[in-house]
Amino acid sequence: MRPGIELAGKRVLVLGLARTGIATAQFCAARGALVTAMDDRPAEQFGEAMAQLRPLGCTLLFGGAPGSDSTAVFSAQDLLVPSPGVPANHAALVAARAAGVPVWSEIELAWRFLRGRLVGVTGSNGKTTTTSLIGHILKSAGRPAVVAGNIGTPLIACADETSDKSITVAELSSFQLECIDSFRPDVAVFLNLTPDHLDRHASFEDYARAKARIFENQTERDAAVINADDPAAAQRAPARPQIFWFSREKRVASGAYVRGDQILFRQDGEDISLLRRADIALRGEHNLENVLAAASVAFLAGAAPEEIAAGVRTFPGVEHRLEFVAEISGVSFFNDSKATNVDATIKALESFSGGLLVILGGKDKGGDYAPLIPLLRERARQVLLIGAAAEKIAAQLEGAVPLERAGTLERAVALAFERARQGETVLLAPACASFDQFENYEHRGRVFKQLVGELAEAPPAVRARGGEV
Repeated sequence: MRPGIELAGKRVLVLGLARTGIATAQFCAARGALVTAMDDRPAEQFGEAMAQLRPLGCTLLFGGAPGSDSTAVFSAQDLLVPSPGVPANHAALVAARAAGVPVWSEIELAWRFLRGRLVGVTGSNGKTTTTSLIGHILKSAGRPAVVAGNIGTPLIACADETSDKSITVAELSSFQLECIDSFRPDVAVFLNLTPDHLDRHASFEDYARAKARIFENQTERDAAVINADDPAAAQRAPARPQIFWFSREKRVASGAYVRGDQILFRQDGEDISLLRRADIALRGEHNLENVLAAASVAFLAGAAPEEIAAGVRTFPGVEHRLEFVAEISGVSFFNDSKATNVDATIKALESFSGGLLVILGGKDKGGDYAPLIPLLRERARQVLLIGAAAEKIAAQLEGAVPLERAGTLERAVALAFERARQGETVLLAPACASFDQFENYEHRGRVFKQLVGELAEAPPAVRARGGEV
């Protein structure tokens, strides 16, 4: 039984008015809460939010809290809900906690209103693909699945869609998990753990601790699905829930593993064949891990092996994740804008045998780019640098592979096409966030695809390439 909360008459402060903040304010206001919505940015940037929230009676504050009485604003609330983009050490959160006001992430509030079962998916990489694949398998099998969370639709916006028979599959970020209280998924998936978001978290250990909170409130009745091949994830396995491992390297005592062409699920000493490797159309060994995790969850949720195999075969992949865009004059273009950290870019590079021109750069997240060197030396002919992190990346990769500072994505695409030879691949896998030049990684990916589309439509004389052989 989930702990409830009566919102009618409660004073709720929503901090941050991006997609999640707007959905949270709408949800609370619809249930009779006295909502104050606040954002540090100026009011001119929030025409759409104002149009949606003011008719609901929400009080809107922009440019931060109102002067010297900011502490009074925070301490007067019954609940404070920060958006994922608001750091845990933001002054508003510090003031609220000091005044004894509960500070919950949106997923904590949403969970209390969800019905049915909840699958939570976290990890440094592969969350979106795995979450989408689980949802696709379950929906294809006729199960009432809802896909939400960090994948694009706030969990709270889906609460009213759920029923006692629903299976909600939620992608969960460290930003969302660091402010939970009683949040408890029935199935918690931990895909992997590598350094990320170190511009936000004080250390890798702080980041890891936030991720591992996905298990914090689970009980013996719940399940944890964990990557046995990832030491950092495996060592954070919880004590209480039943653990199902997944591995592409070895047989596991309980969970999914690979034997020859078969993907098997081992439970109570029995091996059950779920699907064949040939059923997987996604590129890269990392996607084999994602399929192992997704197939495990689907099987635990009641999907039959033939339903799991059919769902994997028909899965179209995820936009901005190793997404084939076009082939122009023998040059292939792939959009992996979702590769926002070094480990994700490594996985993208591993998915190709060579002949790469790689576009790197964006907003630095505090990572180390040196781990890219071996694969770049082996598989890339050139790297084109864009965005604010270009000089840091150049300093760390200098001498490993030819570098060119393109500055913008538009120039990088043009240069890459000009330099590329027939049979080679231009890969956008930035290893950085996008917020220096774009609204988000989706915006960056869409611009990349638009630029490639414009190349494809250009007259042959315009798109003639000096590097063609």
